[in-house]
Amino acid sequence: MASRATPLDGNAGRPITGRFVLLCFVGFFGVIFVANFFLVRAAVTSFGGVETESAYKAGLAFRQESEAAVAQAARHWQVSAHIGEGRVEVSAQDATGRPVTGAEAVVRFHHPTDRRYDVVLDPAPTGAGRWRADEHVPAGQWDLVIELNRDGERLFRSTNRVIVR
Repeated sequence: MASRATPLDGNAGRPITGRFVLLCFVGFFGVIFVANFFLVRAAVTSFGGVETESAYKAGLAFRQESEAAVAQAARHWQVSAHIGEGRVEVSAQDATGRPVTGAEAVVRFHHPTDRRYDVVLDPAPTGAGRWRADEHVPAGQWDLVIELNRDGERLFRSTNRVIVR
């Protein structure tokens, strides 16, 4: 009686050669490299997070920012903002309660995680110490940045987390 080869006795199928092992090895790492390429590409092209353009320049500007914050605190200005109904209204009073005059307002909504969604408003003066921008800001959580400038000098800056509904 002739014996038939079965998978259990090791004689069935083609033998494993060096060429087969090489092809498996190259195929395995080829799949890994292709997957890594697409994952890295997706990560790099979709990153919109907040980052510093130049850490060195930011470090140099730190002292200047600190001095500006001390000068701002000494002014004791009261600045408030109202967000609603498709508009943003900003009002500013000095330490004596009088409206701040001769200043320009800059209002920005910074998205907390993706600066591609940032919104810059151009508020127009509506009276002494009052500005209004009639622009729609999408609903969500934002960092509201208000700056008041006079003759190119920033006199006031505040950043507050707000929720727009």
